[in-house]
Amino acid sequence: MADSVDLGKCFEIINNLTTEAGRLIARNNEARQDFVCKSGEIDLVTQTDQDVEKLIMNGIRQHFPDHKFIGEEESSTEAGVNKLTDAPTWIIDPVDGTMNFVHAFPHSCISVGLKVNKVTEIAIIYNPMLEQRFTARRGQGAYYNGRRMQASGQRHLNKSLVTSEFGTTRDDQKMQIVNENFAKMAKNVHGLRALGSAALNMAMVALGAADANYEFGIHAWDVCAGDLIVREAGGVVIDPAGGDFDIMSRRVLAAATPELAQDIAKLLTQYYPQPRDD
Repeated sequence: MADSVDLGKCFEIINNLTTEAGRLIARNNEARQDFVCKSGEIDLVTQTDQDVEKLIMNGIRQHFPDHKFIGEEESSTEAGVNKLTDAPTWIIDPVDGTMNFVHAFPHSCISVGLKVNKVTEIAIIYNPMLEQRFTARRGQGAYYNGRRMQASGQRHLNKSLVTSEFGTTRDDQKMQIVNENFAKMAKNVHGLRALGSAALNMAMVALGAADANYEFGIHAWDVCAGDLIVREAGGVVIDPAGGDFDIMSRRVLAAATPELAQDIAKLLTQYYPQPRDD
C-alpha cells in the first residue's frame, strides 16, 4: 500500500501544516493558558490542543480524504483510541508537553507520524517556540532544521545523559516505580533530566544531545514520530524490558546504541500501564 501513497506529497503537506499550527502554539505560549483536566489533575488539555489537532486533521483530509487518524484529543473522548489498521494513519499529538505549555515554559511541540501498513514512513517533531524541527522519512535519515543528525553513539551508562518523565498519573504504585527508577539512574548515569515532553526527549536522543530516554505510561501519539526519528538517526528504540518496541504498549526505551539500551533495561524496575492503546 505504501507504493500507492504519495509520501513526498504527504511530507510536504504535513511540514506546511505543522508550520501553520506552530504559529498558533507559539502565539498562545506567550502567556499562561487556561486548561481542563482529562484523566486527572495533571493530565491537561487546552483549547490550543484541540484547535491544533483540528487544523492538522482538516488540512490532511483536504488532500487525503481516505486517510485515518489517531489523535490525542480525539482519543480522549468516549469513543477511545481508533484501531490501527494497514490504512494510511496519522498519529498526532497536537501539543506534547501541555503542562509546560500552560505555564508558558517554551518546551513543547507538535508530534506527527504517518504509518502505512503499520510501518512509520514520516515523522515530524516541531517546537515552534525555539524553532526546533526534527524530521525523518523511512530510509532517508533524520534531520534537525534541515541538517542531518546522528545519535551520540554512547555505549557507557556512566557517561550517559538520560531523560525521563514523571508522567500524567500519580497513583501510588506507579510513583513508587518512577521514583525507584530515578534513584537507580541517579546513581549510575552521568546526568538525569525531566524536561516535560516525551517527544522532545526522544528527539534529543536522535540529536545526540541526550544518550537515552525511557518512560512508562506514554501513548502512541507521544512516541510514533520519535521512534522513527531516533532510528533514522542511528539510535535504537526497544521495550524497556529489552524486547521489541510495541507502540501500543505505552512503554518506550530509546538509546544511542543497543548496548546502552540493554544496560538500562537491565537496571529498570518494570511497569506495565493499563489499558494499552489497542
